Amino acid sequence: MTAFGDPATQLAFSVHENRGVFSLLLGSGLSRAAEIPTGWEITTDLVRRIATAQGVDEQDDWAKWYVETEGKEPNYSELLGQLAATPAERRAILHSYIEPNEEDREQGRKVPTAGHKAIAKLVRGGYVRVIVTTNFDRLMENALREVGVEPTVVGSTDALEGAEPLTHSACYILKLHGDYKDARILNTDSELQTYPDAYNKLLDRIIDEHGLIVCGWSGEWDHALRAAILRAPNRRYPMFWASRGELRGRGAELCNARKGLTIPIADADSFFVKLVEQVETLEQSQRQNPLSVDMTVSRAKRYLAKPEYRIQLSDLVSEEVERIVARHDQGDLAPNGPVAPEDFQRRVALYESVSEGLTKACGLIGRWGDDIQLKTVVEAIRSILSFAADTPGGRVVYLEMRSYPAVLAYQACALGLQAAERWQALHSFMGIEVENRRARVERLLDVVGPSTWEGAKKDYWQNMPNMDRRYTPFPDHLVDGAFGNWCGTFLPPRSSVSDAFLFAEGITAIRYIEGTEKTQVQEVINQPSTGRNYLWAPVGRAGWAWEYHERISKRFDDDHFIAVLAKGGFGRGDPELIKLAIESHRRVLGSLHWR
Repeated sequence: MTAFGDPATQLAFSVHENRGVFSLLLGSGLSRAAEIPTGWEITTDLVRRIATAQGVDEQDDWAKWYVETEGKEPNYSELLGQLAATPAERRAILHSYIEPNEEDREQGRKVPTAGHKAIAKLVRGGYVRVIVTTNFDRLMENALREVGVEPTVVGSTDALEGAEPLTHSACYILKLHGDYKDARILNTDSELQTYPDAYNKLLDRIIDEHGLIVCGWSGEWDHALRAAILRAPNRRYPMFWASRGELRGRGAELCNARKGLTIPIADADSFFVKLVEQVETLEQSQRQNPLSVDMTVSRAKRYLAKPEYRIQLSDLVSEEVERIVARHDQGDLAPNGPVAPEDFQRRVALYESVSEGLTKACGLIGRWGDDIQLKTVVEAIRSILSFAADTPGGRVVYLEMRSYPAVLAYQACALGLQAAERWQALHSFMGIEVENRRARVERLLDVVGPSTWEGAKKDYWQNMPNMDRRYTPFPDHLVDGAFGNWCGTFLPPRSSVSDAFLFAEGITAIRYIEGTEKTQVQEVINQPSTGRNYLWAPVGRAGWAWEYHERISKRFDDDHFIAVLAKGGFGRGDPELIKLAIESHRRVLGSLHWR
């Protein structure tokens, strides 16, 4: 079979291209390598222990013996009650099957396996968010916590009622058979015939809205789970079933009914480890070659060193712009398609990958270039904005995202100018006029500034990992993500990226407010504190970051520095207007409810 017909490779592509779409259905086969017994194995062993204590001879099939003797199937809860009188005793018996002792840990038993750890990587990367399991051990939860993911775990209808909603959870684990610390775990054939209505509703939603990757589950038992899979109305996403040997019986019937693909595997561990490796390879293949970025940076430095290389520098920047524009031809950046968090995250990663070379070059030009070389950055930004505007239709969020590379280029250059204290050049750069997406002429700081860019909407960027509760998720993402990794190229050594961004917000506020006449600013500032006694200016991370109020803003109290800014053109050259703008900005920040 060629790689193009390999279902394992097809699965890796599907998982990579549909981040967060697939859910996992995990059975006891996953925990087998950890030597965790299944619920049925524990139940039959409890039969053995009770019968042996009563003097019964060893049996080949303890379950069969129990049915013949008692006239019913063995029930886990009843058997456990016969062995132990108190909840503490019952937990101790069950824990001996599940929880590792010192010897187990030394031998690597009853601890998360390579498969559990591989799944945890998929979850941390945002590729998987929902896990349905028939296992009642906690190996999956432990593996997730080892990589910093705190899952929402539902092991009973009680837990379901108080659980975080499915859509808001970084990882949602539905333990269909219960948790081993709860005596209500399900084992017998009759117990697995039906699920509570609340479980059925949740399962219906999961199976309808997600693709399904099955591993470690035969499909022979768990009648209620089989029924849920069969009754799912849609086939919008595929099913992949990883099986040791040929999938047979009821499992094969289920897979065929869902038009699923079977993947032959040696074991669950090797299957998930290989899947993670393939997905990571695909992720790396979409990133711009790091050597290519390094080459771009080296060329930019060499061309900046000598003025006679300005044509080569312009060509280099143009090449990076063309790379960004051409990347849109591959289709995955088309201005349509789903807008789930994983889709937005994927696009952000693609844009940042293809924009890294341009962003770093623009930061270098800001710090080390001259006024002529600075025009190269402006031309690049204009070209990207023109391309972004030349799109007839699509989803608004993705239309706005097309100008994201221009935002990255602008901010990198502005930070470079700020680091070099090229105040006059920075003042002019921020005020250069360009056309926005609606063909209206505005200043650069209004069109592509991090706090003014139309694509910086809070509800967009709260889709990014760990940003769902941030007040300013877009600038936070820039600081914590892209610029946190890139700024070392063009900022002084050991510079704080966060401090640089916060200081830039103060500079932006001055530049914004200086457009109002000094007398008008003074009049607003003199208003009583009971009214609105400030002029609005863009607000970013400074609205909540204590560093700005405790350290960064104090630089604006220095009269000498204010004079330097005025000489660079800020405040229209008037230090008093700069001071008024700073006071107004502080009042804006003080008015924010999140402080």
